[in-house]
Amino acid sequence: MTDRDQPPRKVLVVDDSQTVRRSAELFLRQGGHEVLLAEDGYEALAKIHDFSPDLVFCDILMPRLDGYQTCAIIKRHPHYAPLPVVMLSSKDGVFDIARGRMVGSQEHLTKPFSREQLLDAVQRHAAAAPPSAP
Repeated sequence: MTDRDQPPRKVLVVDDSQTVRRSAELFLRQGGHEVLLAEDGYEALAKIHDFSPDLVFCDILMPRLDGYQTCAIIKRHPHYAPLPVVMLSSKDGVFDIARGRMVGSQEHLTKPFSREQLLDAVQRHAAAAPPSAP
């Protein structure tokens, strides 16, 4: 499937590393998606409310509010519970992946990720829901 075979999606990337945020933004924009960036969980929660993304990529290790806590808060909110969350981490241990699933994440991508991995995740998870309104 090519990038153009699916409708553009609104994607929120949450990571405290500017390098990771910018890489993800570049890859996702190349895939035709609208991208919003957040540095931590608190900023992400505020932007989810304003932005209504179709998918969230969320780093696990962040200051103030980590990715597990951020995902759990999203999944506990009735309006946002269906929102797919993909955890991003340099850690790929069984415990890390299982903990992500326990708080409601759909998938775990190990950093560094490729353009294809990111776009494939959007296709798998955001494609299940209709695109959000512009």
